[in-house]
Amino acid sequence: MKVLRFSVGFGRALFSRRLGRDGTEWSLAAFPLGGYVKMLDEREGEVAPEELHRAFNRQPVHKRFAVVLAGPTANFVLAIFVYWLLFMHGVPGLRPMVATPEQNTPAAAAQFQSGELILEVAGRPVKTWQDLRWELLEHAVEKDTVTLEVQNEKGEIAFRRLDLSALSSRDLDADFLGKVGLTRWNPPVAPVLSSVAADGPGQRAGLLPGDEVTAVDGKPIGRWDEFVAQVRAHPDALLQITIRRGGQEKSLNITPAAAKENGETVGKVGVGVKVDERAYDKLLIEVRYGPLRALSQALGRTWDTSVLTLKMLGKMLIGQVSIKNLSGPITIADYAGQSAQMGWLAYMSFIALISISLGVLNLLPVPVLDGGHLMYYIAEIIRGRPVSDRALEIGQRVGMVVLFSLMAFAIYNDIYRLVGG
Repeated sequence: MKVLRFSVGFGRALFSRRLGRDGTEWSLAAFPLGGYVKMLDEREGEVAPEELHRAFNRQPVHKRFAVVLAGPTANFVLAIFVYWLLFMHGVPGLRPMVATPEQNTPAAAAQFQSGELILEVAGRPVKTWQDLRWELLEHAVEKDTVTLEVQNEKGEIAFRRLDLSALSSRDLDADFLGKVGLTRWNPPVAPVLSSVAADGPGQRAGLLPGDEVTAVDGKPIGRWDEFVAQVRAHPDALLQITIRRGGQEKSLNITPAAAKENGETVGKVGVGVKVDERAYDKLLIEVRYGPLRALSQALGRTWDTSVLTLKMLGKMLIGQVSIKNLSGPITIADYAGQSAQMGWLAYMSFIALISISLGVLNLLPVPVLDGGHLMYYIAEIIRGRPVSDRALEIGQRVGMVVLFSLMAFAIYNDIYRLVGG
């Protein structure tokens, strides 16, 4: 088959060069949202008689099928390769050790205790919070009741039955585990300030590094998380805090500034805590495997992510998962920047996730996508002749409507997130 153009991006070419014996045009286009390969095809222009045998439309159906399937397959292969490298290098994470769950949450009903370490979800081992989130999300989509194996600080094993049936479609978002009632356990940290942000509410109230908070509105404070909870619960509200400075106690008035966080208004005062990093050592873990085990884990992660993506898309279609979970290019670019700032490990994980999403999306049986072409080829194999031009034309129109509607929803969600914080 003859390739006429290999383009990175769509639209007007910003740069192009012809290379190879066929003079294939390699171009960089204005809109960097994917790309395309244009092959010699009688349906798109006149083909010289001596090159008819190299036209795409003249190829046997199994060859056309293989060419179209190669694109999504490359997406999955890239994800597997990235995960394989990451698992061999070692992926740092936090052990899934839980704090006391809030009342009236599924985790509270399951009687989770502070300091319990989650070992397995439905018989599948979990080593990090990320593993836990992926495993539970699959069950939450199906509204299952799932059994979790836990170990307390004494080393005793117990089992908790977590009922996820009460979760709504709006709960399956970035704060999914928090709505289940599973939050990270933190070692007790004394409420001693290490830093005070310039011109923040804390500095304006007179707080200084080294101050120890002992009470808020007369309520004793013994741990940092207790102080944080009081501040977050009182945005734009006057609080009287008692501090210990140089062996003497002093009262100050402070008004936490209101800030948007996951759609909720919380209070912040612009202070940091003095943390003993050694206290967090037992929470840290690095997941690392040998080459063969790493490949097995990479295949499993890619498969699980693909299946979950399909389930989420299916649930969106029938209204069981909110369409607000759909993201477009703005959110993808934002997350790419955030993950890059976190380091190359987080960025490569993000690349793998996006590659899987593109692979799954392209395999959907929607005309204009690769999956739509594969659907036509399967019909051709069954019927023994190609699909009619009229059917192809109608399919193209329907596919464009579906695709542009999907893009419109995704971009709307992107803008909504930007405006709504």
